[in-house]
Amino acid sequence: MIKNVGNADSIIRIIIGVIIAALGFYYNCWLGLIAIIPFATAIFKFCPLYTIFGIKTCKTDKK
Repeated sequence: MIKNVGNADSIIRIIIGVIIAALGFYYNCWLGLIAIIPFATAIFKFCPLYTIFGIKTCKTDKK
């Protein structure tokens, strides 16, 4: 997997994941498990949808 998620994007994904998980916990609903998706994409710094659309938010190393 090639990294395609940058640092700012990862932080935003973690914040969104925390909000979704908190809402799922507050409402006692299994839909809070959807928070796994933003957490996983932030941790692995890879988003499959970015690959499909050709988006890359991480910095590239120029040698």
